[in-house]
Amino acid sequence: MIVCKFGGTSVANAQQIKKVANIVKANPARKIIAVSAPGKRTNDDIKVTDLLIDLANSALRNVDTELKLSTVIERYADIAAELGLDDTIVQVITDDLRERLDADKSQEAQFMDSIKASGEDNNAKLIAAYFSSIGMPAKYISPKEGLIVNDLPERTFALPETYENLSKLANVEEIIVFPGFFGYTKAGVLRTFDRGGSDITGSILASAVNADLYENFTDVDCVFSANPKVVNCPVEIKEITYREMRELSYAGFSVFHDEALMPVYKQGIPVNIKNTNNPAAEGTRIVPKRPATGSPVTGIATDSGFSILYVSKYLMNREVGFGRRLLQIIEEENISYEHTPSGLDDISVIMRSHQLNDEIEARIMKRVKEELQAEDVHFRHDFSMVVIVGEGMRNNTGLAARAATAISNTGANIEMINQGSSEVSLVFGVLSQYENQILKALYEEFFAHTAV
Repeated sequence: MIVCKFGGTSVANAQQIKKVANIVKANPARKIIAVSAPGKRTNDDIKVTDLLIDLANSALRNVDTELKLSTVIERYADIAAELGLDDTIVQVITDDLRERLDADKSQEAQFMDSIKASGEDNNAKLIAAYFSSIGMPAKYISPKEGLIVNDLPERTFALPETYENLSKLANVEEIIVFPGFFGYTKAGVLRTFDRGGSDITGSILASAVNADLYENFTDVDCVFSANPKVVNCPVEIKEITYREMRELSYAGFSVFHDEALMPVYKQGIPVNIKNTNNPAAEGTRIVPKRPATGSPVTGIATDSGFSILYVSKYLMNREVGFGRRLLQIIEEENISYEHTPSGLDDISVIMRSHQLNDEIEARIMKRVKEELQAEDVHFRHDFSMVVIVGEGMRNNTGLAARAATAISNTGANIEMINQGSSEVSLVFGVLSQYENQILKALYEEFFAHTAV
């Protein structure tokens, strides 16, 4: 059995959905597909998810929503008409959206999640209807039928019983069309996953039915060793390990969400990233292990939008529990952290900037000064993380020196260096203004004369 996930560009319009149907039809093993909301049809188009966010914001402000609602419905109506479907499915989508808009708005985050999730949910209904109309018996399955997630305020993740619940899908005769991006708590509250949520859904489904393969269809032929929008014609990656892919995804590889790997990783299910527009291409396979190559580095990724909390206190290293108490203050603001490089008398906590605002920062600094008696506490912003990843790095000496030299040659200062105990990745913190220069310099250093 193969589980497939089709991203927003793969289901953006009728032409793309016809390609999806042909891909599914080409291999009878493709029995379960997870779908995103319709994405951009052109570069200057607006994704349906963004239209829905705008719609939800208007509803929360008690602004008339009819025009914005019509815009969303028209997107689905255009797709349905071009696929030869009658108005029945459009009416189903219209009724669903109106019901969501009429729901309780007192819990704004929950209301927003419900409106956003309608993008995937209604697209799954439409695609299932289209499959059935062309002789491919298909069945829309709602996440209500088993994808159980945790309660607020933690980030959304699937609970263990999800996998037993969804394992029954392996016995369904029809092609299953399952909406990505969201699940339901035990109390029936809809919650969405983080960015790349449809990847997570597809991975959960693959794990639940113990699939032989999880195919993740997107709009590129494969994963590249560096961002092709910055580096000209980067090396293609044909095969990559789970660990390598997770590190690269975390650091900005938008092709595959890092959190999505965990369910298939636990089961040892291989993943194949493929192109909906060129399904014959081999794509990139993500596997537990791979043969060694001539290059110690598999890929280089960059991600912006980081802030650093700097804390200094003399003899901090001798104070038992200092780090725990510092992180507890951050935890109580419901903030997750990424790295904590430290010295004898100072520690930095690196976190995603979107979690912060002036009020939160002031509260954290006040508490750290008062409760931990820190001598210096301040935030710095506009940082990027540059991550070098490769299984071969563990057995390669001098790699950090080569990377540091390449970065210094750009004129940038290295604000932070961190290497995990697995030695599969090396992370540099730099000012965001140097991000692209550094990526090009590191690519030249490690890939100019090698191939993966």
